[in-house]
Amino acid sequence: MARRSETISPTAHYTGFVWVRSGLSDPAFATAEGRILHGLLRPLMAASGALGGPTLDGFLLARHRLIDRLLTDAVERDGITQVVEIAAGLSARGWRFTRRHPGLTYLEADLPDMAERKRRTLCGALPAGPGHRVAELDVLDETGLDRLVADLDPARGLVIVTEGLVNYFDEPAVRAMWARFARALGRFERGRYLSDLHLATPDFAVRAFARALSAFVRGQVHLHFTGAAEAEAALLAAGFGRAVLHVPPETGLVRVIEATP
Repeated sequence: MARRSETISPTAHYTGFVWVRSGLSDPAFATAEGRILHGLLRPLMAASGALGGPTLDGFLLARHRLIDRLLTDAVERDGITQVVEIAAGLSARGWRFTRRHPGLTYLEADLPDMAERKRRTLCGALPAGPGHRVAELDVLDETGLDRLVADLDPARGLVIVTEGLVNYFDEPAVRAMWARFARALGRFERGRYLSDLHLATPDFAVRAFARALSAFVRGQVHLHFTGAAEAEAALLAAGFGRAVLHVPPETGLVRVIEATP
């Protein structure tokens, strides 16, 4: 994911490699940078796992798979056939879902450098579904999302996905972001917002993991809200009608938001 600049974050390369390594992506999505970063961190992650501690790959896969399950439910059970994934990085979710659901419209939105890198990556992969495309979007642009979804069909519903995004911004920015998401989803007959979120818990493992992740991405990782109830209240205050924070069964390091307008 790129943020506040055109520099592609190390996490985009690292996560892209994790998805490929775990069979969730086409090999074209693996970059040399991601392979090197994964190799450098492998001894540390192996030591943490051997001691019963968290691993970066484990937490990334837990949140990714839970978001996948919730998105599948929105598409297959609720009939929502339009998705906008913001700051998608080198995730192959849009590629996978449009191959599985050919009638799905899936827009991946990112800053220009990352969007261009994604387009080049897709040229080397097996074809995505016909409804897949990559667009440019700055998530801090107050009207950018409204412009992006203006041509989508309100009757087909919309899911907005953010993964690995919100904890890179402070709480006021996140609240404003959520308000823009709720406003955009309000145009559609059915809607979902799916995202991961780290809470400001007293758990030592969570705080240590956040510090390590801050060092890895060369920027601050913000821990928002003291518990699920506070985060859910913030989502309701932003304009959502219902909000639930799910706990991935594999790890307690992260929560996954499911909110409806």
